Amino acid sequence: MESVSFPPQSSIAICGGTHGNEMTGVYLVREMQKHKVDKIGSVSISTVLSNPRAVDVCRRYTETDLNRCFTDALLSSPITDSTPYEVRRAQELNAQLGPKGSEKAVDMLIDLHNTTANMGLCLIFYTADYLPLQIFKYIQNKMSSVPVRAMQLDIPLSDAYSLDSLGKHSFSIEVGPQPNGVLRADIFNIVKEAVDHTIAWLQEFNSGSTFEAGEVEAFTVVKSVDYPRDPVTGEISAAIHPQLQDNDFKLLKPGDPIFLSFTGETVKHEGEELYPLFVNECAYYEKKIAFHLAQKRTFKLPSIHMKKD
Repeated sequence: MESVSFPPQSSIAICGGTHGNEMTGVYLVREMQKHKVDKIGSVSISTVLSNPRAVDVCRRYTETDLNRCFTDALLSSPITDSTPYEVRRAQELNAQLGPKGSEKAVDMLIDLHNTTANMGLCLIFYTADYLPLQIFKYIQNKMSSVPVRAMQLDIPLSDAYSLDSLGKHSFSIEVGPQPNGVLRADIFNIVKEAVDHTIAWLQEFNSGSTFEAGEVEAFTVVKSVDYPRDPVTGEISAAIHPQLQDNDFKLLKPGDPIFLSFTGETVKHEGEELYPLFVNECAYYEKKIAFHLAQKRTFKLPSIHMKKD
């Protein structure tokens, strides 16, 4: 593959509290703001508390999920008296950090999240963007205290619904397991280390370093699985099977147990071999998702370097 160049990455936004009860991002952003961390070397840093109303009440959101409000359709929708707060806030953030898809957008955007699922440290991308994938490779090589993986959502930018889609380059960081409304020191330090490595990578990139070609593995979501439900009431009739619980990223084969009904019956996986992600994520109950299923893919990366004028 031919080498690829990118312009200098002179601005980064670090966002926390997009979900107001995911405490690592909230406290990391507050700590950076407390110490007035707004520039490191060649990189200007914006720290953003994304959903302050939800943070104040320690809830995922106040009216609707902010991290589903960044599609082109919602960002361009007219504001009326009935517009949810989070849609208004999404448009404010788009004006501040974007506009989405424009040359004015921040060069790099990282959105910090927690999950109640056993996901370790997971970087989430929309596209096979070589620059953040090289950052992922860099973080993988630097961190050994926790599994470092990547998840890809194969969605066009116009339909990309999360905050990180506002940046020219971007990714979300998901780290867990951590309960909602709880701050864990080990999880906090994992996220801080990943953010520090990202900023260090940007410094190296801006100084003229070349990052060599290679490859990385990432998990591309192909479908979501709901819980078994009572056909009359629609209520959940089974829980995640103990053999699946906490086994995110472990290959799920046909016949493997996935649910255990309240009457003691085992529901088994059918179909192709896939990898479960976000198993038993608390916030996904309302979305009727017990877990995602993904394929493992290998992405080949060219060497990249800074484009010189």
